[in-house]
Amino acid sequence: MKLFSVVALLILIISCNPSYKKENYDFETHFEKSDGFETATYDETISFYKTLANKYRKISIQEIGETDSGKPLHLVTFNPDKEFNFKTIHTSKNIILINNGIHPGESDGIDATMMLFRDLATGKIETPKNTVLVTIPIYNVGGSLNRNSTTRTNQNGPKEYGFRGNARNYDLNRDFIKCDTKNARTFTQIFHLVNPDVFIDNHVSNGADYQYALTHLFTQHDKLGGALGDYIQNKMMLELEQKLAKKDWDITPYVNVFNRVPDTGFSQFFDHARYSTGYTTLWNTLGMMVETHMLKPYKQRVEGTYELMKSMIEIVEEDQSTITSLRNKPSNNFIEGSAYPLNWVIDSTKTTTLNFKGFEGEMITSDITGFPRLKYNRNKPFNKPVTYYNYFKPSDEINIPRAYIIPQGWFHVIELLTLNAVEMTRFEKNTIINVESYKIKSFETVKTPFEGHYMHYNTMVENKTDNLTFTKGDYLVQTDQPALRYLLETLEPQAPDSFFNWNFFDTILQQKEGFSPYVWEDQAKQLLAANPKLQINFNLKKSYDSAFASNWYAQLDWLHKQSNNYEKAHLQYPIFRLE
Repeated sequence: MKLFSVVALLILIISCNPSYKKENYDFETHFEKSDGFETATYDETISFYKTLANKYRKISIQEIGETDSGKPLHLVTFNPDKEFNFKTIHTSKNIILINNGIHPGESDGIDATMMLFRDLATGKIETPKNTVLVTIPIYNVGGSLNRNSTTRTNQNGPKEYGFRGNARNYDLNRDFIKCDTKNARTFTQIFHLVNPDVFIDNHVSNGADYQYALTHLFTQHDKLGGALGDYIQNKMMLELEQKLAKKDWDITPYVNVFNRVPDTGFSQFFDHARYSTGYTTLWNTLGMMVETHMLKPYKQRVEGTYELMKSMIEIVEEDQSTITSLRNKPSNNFIEGSAYPLNWVIDSTKTTTLNFKGFEGEMITSDITGFPRLKYNRNKPFNKPVTYYNYFKPSDEINIPRAYIIPQGWFHVIELLTLNAVEMTRFEKNTIINVESYKIKSFETVKTPFEGHYMHYNTMVENKTDNLTFTKGDYLVQTDQPALRYLLETLEPQAPDSFFNWNFFDTILQQKEGFSPYVWEDQAKQLLAANPKLQINFNLKKSYDSAFASNWYAQLDWLHKQSNNYEKAHLQYPIFRLE
């Protein structure tokens, strides 16, 4: 009787104590509550996932790193096994990483992923057995906090949204290789922690008008290369299209046209390493962007993104062993001594024909400018064959070296390599090695700044082989490692997104020493007298180059560059190749 009284008393105390009351969870998203017209704020989004994780132990949320906004990134994981160590997960399952809100005005993925994780946690949709879902709820935190209703000029909803630029006005989908932002540095940390098999980046399109609410932008299959490229082009993409068609969701490749009609044909968007899927490809991750159509109602776009991600889960479930096997092939068959393409061009000899669902467009006279303007007629839909240029071929290649040598003074390059899990060793003593080096022969530079840089392009080099002395502490970087493609894309100066083209080495482009003409004139005369071959070349250049012949300073400068007085560091690319 005494025991009964004690128990009854405890029950009474617990029932009267608010801290013991059962929590009421509300997992209806802001998007759903607004009947599909609004998107969740940053705080609402993070709060939603925290509440979900508090209720369901198969959901984990953690803070990782920093962003330019001063706030961290969050990483949310769904695993019914309640295992959240990614190395352990990879022993039996594949991982899909979903990135949302890189452009916060393109918020479709933010809301769709919230519903997806909730429906997985609550059992509304079937729990995948072989796949773990991971998401960055909102990548561009600063842009998400900069909320407005006007900057997505052409977009049909939601009511309010974030801004494209981050807290420092960077477009984060141009920053993956150069890592100017804290966001990108933290993403790099997350990417190598998670090591996803499949990567999805959710966006909203700009450009043409057409019937589709959904378009896909898979990483370019020729660039991905080998069996992985074949799989993404001929199996994964086709399976996604087929699964969505069965759900009455039409989808087509991203319509890469601006201010012209797509029915004249268009090319696949080429995802360089600056872009999310271009970056993730460097580690053999199968990547795609979702591009919903800006003019379709917001509710439709979010629901389409949701169904696409569900379909991708199904594909990864079905193809688990295939995907694992393909990703585990060393460096996707790129090995020392083989050719590696640095630049690509469209291969117009091979095309794909799309059964494209568009709207008739015509050029009419603008009421504003009086000039021709494009006008789509939604009362005239069509379904007709359209040429799609989705094959690319290398325009130049290099042989993969055995290693690179990086002098320790280029510490900012070393920092990025370290961030990207590149394996490196340091010389224990001063060492003389026969290496290949580059001299920058020519390059062009953009006239206006692009993402904080005046980028170079069309970079050309001359190469030579020399015995050079490297100092104790300099870095030796073998290419036989998972980071092979990252090394080639960043350290080879001709690559479009090389560290050279992103201005990391601009100090070598400026001469530090020069000459006084009145002194050098006499020395140059002696130089020519002592070098008859140089005299012949000098005379020859004056004979065919009229601008050179009429410019006395250019002549003296040219001679100075042929002399031992000319500084060796000028235009000398400071990363060396070991064949």
